[in-house]
Amino acid sequence: QVQLVESGGGLVQAGGSLRLTCAASGRTFINYAMAWFRQAPGKEREFVAAISWGGTNTYYTDSVKGRFTISRDNAKNTVYLQMNSLKPEDTAVYSCGSRYGWGTIEVLTSTSGYKYWGQGTQVTVSS
Repeated sequence: QVQLVESGGGLVQAGGSLRLTCAASGRTFINYAMAWFRQAPGKEREFVAAISWGGTNTYYTDSVKGRFTISRDNAKNTVYLQMNSLKPEDTAVYSCGSRYGWGTIEVLTSTSGYKYWGQGTQVTVSS
């Protein structure tokens, strides 16, 4: 059974930092891309960042470029999201997703492009 488990969320002041972790288990994730999405109250889930299996390809939504960094450790089946200079508008439930292979931007940024999902971790940024 495939499991993606997120951790690392919490309450932080604006300008602060958090590092989210997504631990994957239950199958081999060779050639699987990983991504982070977020969902704020009353809003749809939106794409944040994605990383390819080898880590050579990454893609970010414009609002987090220069502030967030996605990375992965394949030996640990883990993907990370380092979030710096956090803003109140970053407040959301952050979830990780996994899909086989890379893809077009349209596919990477769509929730329908991902087969496996975690339950999410809450990030709250106070002003």
